[in-house]
Amino acid sequence: MTKSVIEKSIHIDMPDRSVWAVPVRNVANHRASYYAKRDGITQAESLDNDTLPLFEECNDEITDWLENNMDWDDVKDDAVMVKAGTVDFQEGLTNGDKELV
Repeated sequence: MTKSVIEKSIHIDMPDRSVWAVPVRNVANHRASYYAKRDGITQAESLDNDTLPLFEECNDEITDWLENNMDWDDVKDDAVMVKAGTVDFQEGLTNGDKELV
């Protein structure tokens, strides 16, 4: 049995090389809330009748909504670090921007 898309998470690679899992449920609720307000329906109706079928049909819609309509503040409370980041100091030393001050 496969997981429903709403039970999955999106893993995001951050600039510090950490990886964070954002629940798809958060993205779906955010989208459903937007369209519920716009269309004058309940969030549950928007979620069940529009957002979930769209997300199940085309997973690219999930990342598209996340990237173009949400901010870190919208997901940070539920995001979970699944891999800690590291800083490559040698890379910074040899290839980082430098300024003599």
